[in-house]
Amino acid sequence: MTEASIRKLLIANRGEIACRIIRTCQRLGISTVAIHSAVDRQALHVRAADEAVALKGSSPLAPYLDIEAIIAAAKRCGADAIHPGYGFLSENADFANACTKHGLIFVGPPASAIEAMGNKSAAKTIMTEAGVPLVPGYHGPEQSASFLQQQAPMIGFPLLIKAAFGGGGKGMRVVETAEDFAAALAAAKREANAAFTDDTVLLERYLTQPRHIEVQVFADQQGNCIYLGDRDCSLQRRHQKVIEEAPAPGLSDELRQQMGQAAVAAAKAIGYYGAGTIEFLLGNDQQFYFMEMNTRLQVEHPVTELITGQDLVAWQLTVAVGEPLPLTQQQVSINGCAVEARIYAENPSHNFLPACGPLLYLAEPVAEHLRLDTGVHQGDVITPFYDPMIAKLIIWHPQRREALRQLTQALHQYQIAGLQHNIAFLAALTSHPAFINENFSTHFIEQHLDELLQQATTPAPTAEVLAAVAMVKLLAFKPQDRFNNGSPWQQLAGFRLNAAAEWHFQLRYAATSTSFQLQVQQQAIGEYSLTINCTSAADSAQTSVLVSGELTTAQQLKLTFNGMSQHWHFCQHQQTLFLLREGHVWQFESGPQRYDIGRDNADTSLQAPMNGTIVTLLAQPGNFVRKGSGLLVLEAMKMEYQINAPADGTVDRFLCHAGELVKDGALLVQFTVKESV
Repeated sequence: MTEASIRKLLIANRGEIACRIIRTCQRLGISTVAIHSAVDRQALHVRAADEAVALKGSSPLAPYLDIEAIIAAAKRCGADAIHPGYGFLSENADFANACTKHGLIFVGPPASAIEAMGNKSAAKTIMTEAGVPLVPGYHGPEQSASFLQQQAPMIGFPLLIKAAFGGGGKGMRVVETAEDFAAALAAAKREANAAFTDDTVLLERYLTQPRHIEVQVFADQQGNCIYLGDRDCSLQRRHQKVIEEAPAPGLSDELRQQMGQAAVAAAKAIGYYGAGTIEFLLGNDQQFYFMEMNTRLQVEHPVTELITGQDLVAWQLTVAVGEPLPLTQQQVSINGCAVEARIYAENPSHNFLPACGPLLYLAEPVAEHLRLDTGVHQGDVITPFYDPMIAKLIIWHPQRREALRQLTQALHQYQIAGLQHNIAFLAALTSHPAFINENFSTHFIEQHLDELLQQATTPAPTAEVLAAVAMVKLLAFKPQDRFNNGSPWQQLAGFRLNAAAEWHFQLRYAATSTSFQLQVQQQAIGEYSLTINCTSAADSAQTSVLVSGELTTAQQLKLTFNGMSQHWHFCQHQQTLFLLREGHVWQFESGPQRYDIGRDNADTSLQAPMNGTIVTLLAQPGNFVRKGSGLLVLEAMKMEYQINAPADGTVDRFLCHAGELVKDGALLVQFTVKESV
């Protein structure tokens, strides 16, 4: 770095990207300043930075969007520059201009480039002039519902409604028929306005089996622009990326070069500098079409770093102070394959709804060529206020198949207890034969969803699982009965006069409320006989097995069952025992059992699936509705979720109103099931 280098950097972001930027700054000797809301005062990025500034706001989100407060914090602590990360203000031209106005270096592109690409409709016009191919559609300023309804059949169905100022799948709807268009347009506009404060949309022909390919571009302020390979981001749910890899598999050298050159042309057309990503859709005919440009560092940038050996954050800092690019196009080399899995707090079996809760237990995998980007650690709480990402797990290997195998293995070693997560689902994806054999599109998850969910669902407790529970209870939480009326016989756990030691445990499996009575009898040192009595609403059974076990760490068990050894993780929280293996979590309750009859009998389809805000009510009290008809719309984490009628019936009354904040599990509608009239 030169004398003009950045000496102190304020990071206008949070979570894993803030921690990622801090790591590069520490390597380069740049001091870092974190900002945070009250909710984030103990967050990992706050502790990792050299300094931290608390910002006030009307909500936990507000401090990260307050341009004036962020600028004031940077000036107060003597920062030279601000890095916006991704999300929040990273693609906000007003923020870039404000930084420049106050003499701060904005580590990103010029505001003019952000403005040019921020309006996706205007961006399409620029790309047409630059000779970059586009998907047929409507990208104009006329936004009346009647006009857009007229445009739709001319474009053809299926088509995509897309927020003009958005990203991340927000404000996006696929429309199959003309009859569905009006409702989809209204929903897309509502969501776009909530997420981006602008409900302008564009319409595009929806390619039926495309791949999502993007090209990493980098430009400096001297006019040099290069591309650093490509990435495949086709594995998505709700238009949000789940698995990314670089380079994109199965492309010819000629096609890679064409896409790279088109990406450079797109960047040059708007006078771009800094890190940027040009996203393309690739059809089955190997024709590619410009989709959008992200004028920031991408979430999936680590896969590009691993195949090029470059630090893109360091490049950003270099370009921001006016220095030329570190490499020319001819000097860029691509080596091996890198695959990234996004680990989220979410429930795949319930339409990937975001989850909230504490990370009661977190054990991270360790392997050669493994990279883990995260912004949390054990004990942190995933709140409903921010993106529910826990970590990004990335593996590099010379060969793609081996990279996928090692990523699957690393996912199996990643253990989380305390909230729902998608680790087992990710492992099902990375080990799927069709994905391994490069037979996939952006519809892969949708097309294989039932199979993937079946693999990802935690199976009912087997004898092996219960044997692990018994060994954990015995070895890690060995019963120590207290004196009862002064009798020493009540103190000695498991002791029986002239007989083998014996212990009894009573548990309830939380997922199904099945009860288990476990009787453990010592046969020899370290060897036990286990008798399992199972009682459920439908059946009862008894099983006996021989087991042995040893604790390898305070929270890891080596279990020997039928001559086979297995390694388990476990976590005890109050009366709950979590048992973890290969991405699955079994949750057992002990102590007094309590049942909320009212909630158990309620139809869960009419309850709030998570904390959120009621956007609109879609029916009137007293209305008869058909099964699947929309009753109301809930918004959470800038995404909309529609609550539908569970059966034909009548809406008795709503227990909520538009604009109301509701809690996870709250009953939203009183509904009477009945035949049509």
